[in-house]
Amino acid sequence: MFQSRVDGAHSPNIPYDPLTRDPRDTAYHDPPSPHSPSFETHPVELTTFPEAMSEGAIPPRFLPASRYFDSNSNYRDSIVSHNTFHSAPSAQNSSVYALQPDYAGAEHVEYQDDPTSGTTYPSGSPHYLGEKRTAYSSPRTKSKRGIIMFASIAAVLAVILAVLLPVYFLVIKPKSNNNAAASAPGTTSGSGTGSGTNAIVTGGNGSTITTENGTTFTYINHFGGKWYWDPNDPFNNNARPNSWTPPLNQTFNFGIDKIFGVNLGGWLVTEPFMQASPALFEKYQDTSPPAVDEWTLSEAMAADTASGGLAQLEAHYQSFITEQDFAQIAGAGLNFVRIPLPYWAIETRAGEPFLAKTSWQYFLKAIQWARKYGLRINLDFHALPGSQNGWNHSGKLGSINVLNGPMGLANAQRSLDYIRIIAEFISQPEYRDVVVMFGITNEPQGTTVGQDALSRYYLQAYQDVRMASGVGKGNGPYVSFHDGFFALSEWAGFLPNADRIALDDHPYICFEEQSAAPMSSYAQTPCNTWASNFNTSMGTFGLSAAGEFSNAVTDCGLWVNGVGLGTRYEGNYTGIWPVIGSCTPWTDWQNWNTTMKTGITNFAMASMDALQNWFFWTWKIGASSVTGVVEAPQWSYSLGLQNGWMPLDPRTASGICADQGVWSPPLQPWQTGGAGAGQIAASVIQEYTWPPATISNAGAVTSLPSYTPTGTVATLPPPTFTVNSGKSVTTANAGKGWQNASDTAGEMVAIATCSYLDPWIGPSAAPPSPLCQSGKAARAVARSTITTAPHVPRSRRFP
Repeated sequence: MFQSRVDGAHSPNIPYDPLTRDPRDTAYHDPPSPHSPSFETHPVELTTFPEAMSEGAIPPRFLPASRYFDSNSNYRDSIVSHNTFHSAPSAQNSSVYALQPDYAGAEHVEYQDDPTSGTTYPSGSPHYLGEKRTAYSSPRTKSKRGIIMFASIAAVLAVILAVLLPVYFLVIKPKSNNNAAASAPGTTSGSGTGSGTNAIVTGGNGSTITTENGTTFTYINHFGGKWYWDPNDPFNNNARPNSWTPPLNQTFNFGIDKIFGVNLGGWLVTEPFMQASPALFEKYQDTSPPAVDEWTLSEAMAADTASGGLAQLEAHYQSFITEQDFAQIAGAGLNFVRIPLPYWAIETRAGEPFLAKTSWQYFLKAIQWARKYGLRINLDFHALPGSQNGWNHSGKLGSINVLNGPMGLANAQRSLDYIRIIAEFISQPEYRDVVVMFGITNEPQGTTVGQDALSRYYLQAYQDVRMASGVGKGNGPYVSFHDGFFALSEWAGFLPNADRIALDDHPYICFEEQSAAPMSSYAQTPCNTWASNFNTSMGTFGLSAAGEFSNAVTDCGLWVNGVGLGTRYEGNYTGIWPVIGSCTPWTDWQNWNTTMKTGITNFAMASMDALQNWFFWTWKIGASSVTGVVEAPQWSYSLGLQNGWMPLDPRTASGICADQGVWSPPLQPWQTGGAGAGQIAASVIQEYTWPPATISNAGAVTSLPSYTPTGTVATLPPPTFTVNSGKSVTTANAGKGWQNASDTAGEMVAIATCSYLDPWIGPSAAPPSPLCQSGKAARAVARSTITTAPHVPRSRRFP
């Protein structure tokens, strides 16, 4: 939510039931809730109290006259309640939180409110609550005269009845019901849409989860993970996936805390070999053209109105990845998810067949589910207009048109706009503690576009993100750069003093020379191949992570290389490849023996240890609609867990790679948002000024089509949450989709008097001539010079 915090972390929206407030607001100093201004009161966790109060001043709530232990005004101790609040230390010896001992993290022991008393009560007993309420009742004033006493008593009784009856029915009784429900075993549940004040909002291993559609499942987490979801406090960040990962409301210390992650590939960006069931692509192999990427799949679906048209893609979004997947990911000892997102989640333009804007709604669900289970998100911008690599997972199989060819500049300008739009959304306080990393472009073909042009593009993208987020720890995400298929060492020292950047590498061995060697022979291959490079990069660049890797050591698997492209292993892939053997032993996972499974486990663990910070590709592979089984088993983390070839606890991988010179933390302060962060030298900025002078396979940028920043920005919409405060039903403040109000530049759009080519035209086409009418030349504009007035890879290493 707000800037990452270690001390005093709490959600200001947690609806504790406050005692009746005195009308003199000066007696209370609670700050307003920044997330839900619709709440009529804003209870907070009080951690300190003034030692001296002015005479006659009303004490803060929960501290009436009985707060003192003796006549010397010393605060009375509370044995049970000290440090029972689950997300931050309680006030020293405060008895506030013993009132609610059932929160996660509270120590359930007998309650003894007064340390000098020998009387103890069970923490859930009515006697315990009754004694507490009695202790906090207002003292009665004695009178010397009988008639005045009688009248006073009558008046006091009338006042007490007038006050306590509403308090009992509106506050105490609901709270008692809550405590009773919380203490009942096997009844813990959560709901994505519930609004009742008695709903259970947190739980651990064995608790029951109720999803937004009413279905239930049991939460299995043997690692101390705690889910948290309160529909009346939808931006609460108290959840944690396991005991060794900080909860979302505390800082994840990159370089010290390890990233154990999985990709949610094939969900919001479809890929042929990661099919849902029934398979998306197999259905359209007899169409013309056959579905080989999301472009042709979208065209085929749109024409298939009898099956629902493009709405079939939304059905895929709904079913392929669900809330239960997020719960299982946390239960597997993981703490991150990397989620590929395409540009058409934001918008499409003329001629683009994709289902526009719909996948964004499911990414919002991903944020909600990740928040509920304490998982952090690496949002990966996976598919760019024109395609950044020409592969099927970029949206359209074919040519590279970002930073390459006659539309290379215009497509890069448009892509930078989408990076900016995403950054503005995820940098908002409501989302920045969940979406903590932003992969700005997946697998750009650096060897085609050139490292100089790619470096300039990266710096501009970094500046756009930091324009949205601000600089320093907790302000927006880490900015992750894919290595562009250059060696990690070639990025050493890139952008010194840049604020929180990361380098992303996708190490695969399955797309290289094939071998008939058994799986057992690969036990130390990751250690020998990857460990040294990653350890070195952590020191020479900074945070370096594997955004993708898998257990595959061959390219066997249905459509792993693409639809109808065959495999290198069987010698029928494009080009000249010798036949190594049949792929059946590598895909027939139902008949794998213990030796095969052990070999895969050893390879997986060696990979995890060599890479240190990693995201496995991928969490789930759908079954083929033809065979009914998963046809690319070494790419599925969940299938491996279910069938015994993935480690049940990723920590057991530590130490598998011996004598690899493991990098020693911490990262430098500027690399984690500390001192010096964001202070990039002017000479470095000048070296990588955007745009580049030339574009690969196209020539000088002055001769190429470019866009102008005069369009209306396509701001991303936030989710809607209905909040029931007990007295009113309102809509929670979910942000406006734009963090920095000073970022007022328009969106890059076509110049009316200029000519443009198809964004996917390919590098061989010539630029339009003339570019523009009336002698006006299209200008390549650096965003840093815009003064517009306010507007009313995954590494497939294919040859």
